[in-house]
Amino acid sequence: MAAKQQVALVVGASRGIGRQVAIDLAKNGYAVVVAAKSTSDASATKPFPPDPNSQQSTISTVEREIKEAGGQATAIPVDTRDFESVQKLVDETVKIYGPLDVLVYNSGAIWWASVENTPMKRFQLMQRVNVEGLYGTVQAALPHFKNQGWKARIIVVSPPIYSRFFRGKTAYAMGKVGMSILTKGLAMDWEREGKNGMAITSIWPASSIESAATKQMQRTDPGTVKDLRVPSIFSDAILAMLRAPVGDVNGLIDTDEDFLRTHEGLTDFSKYSVVAGATPRRIMPIKFPDLTVAEQADEGRRTDSTKMRNSKL
Repeated sequence: MAAKQQVALVVGASRGIGRQVAIDLAKNGYAVVVAAKSTSDASATKPFPPDPNSQQSTISTVEREIKEAGGQATAIPVDTRDFESVQKLVDETVKIYGPLDVLVYNSGAIWWASVENTPMKRFQLMQRVNVEGLYGTVQAALPHFKNQGWKARIIVVSPPIYSRFFRGKTAYAMGKVGMSILTKGLAMDWEREGKNGMAITSIWPASSIESAATKQMQRTDPGTVKDLRVPSIFSDAILAMLRAPVGDVNGLIDTDEDFLRTHEGLTDFSKYSVVAGATPRRIMPIKFPDLTVAEQADEGRRTDSTKMRNSKL
């Protein structure tokens, strides 16, 4: 009997990093569901393929790109702010392709400014798309993971936790760091419950990656292009994470460059530079703080709110 084709759901796959991840997963044999809000008539898109960092790149065009390259893909629109929409997305993915092997959460809303200059509506949008969207997607996937015997991987686009990250973008950092906390906490849940087939991992760029946002920056400062890398460094790191043993990556929060160096032995990253011969500036620290404490293994008197609530019924 032929081995089952692995299935990946990429949330936030219309352009940039998410598009590249979806395309490279398909190249590596995955059946891929590409999900985001933006759709279009891909058959009428000219020129094709569109600029991957433009509004012309949608989940519809990404689906077409994958299929024309010989891969298997389905585009499903989703609003990550709406839990019912997220549930329908995950259910439809499993209905079409069967058990879900990989979930990548790349959706994100960005606003980098001081607290004073971050309006409440902008703050709420970031929390709903970033941390709430991730939480809802994980919640929607958990029943399916249970049905398939707790064997799957989750990849989250969120950063290592360190103080400098908060500077100048506190509201944004609150949500993104919250996503990393989910990675740490859910990993500990699975370890404690003996779900040894599950792993959740966070990844973040060590250097800036070419995207719609960086293209806007280039309009005011064209010199920034020399500090950019192509998005394939990110998808290469994700593929390496998916190949790694569960114990190596469950609860890990790492950068693309650092993971490729430590787990793949890569030392020359020049092929990922947007400008040939340039060495992009690293935006992440070389070393991150250790978040564990000496009492890490001491769970104390654990409180389970579900049991407390049920005891009152």
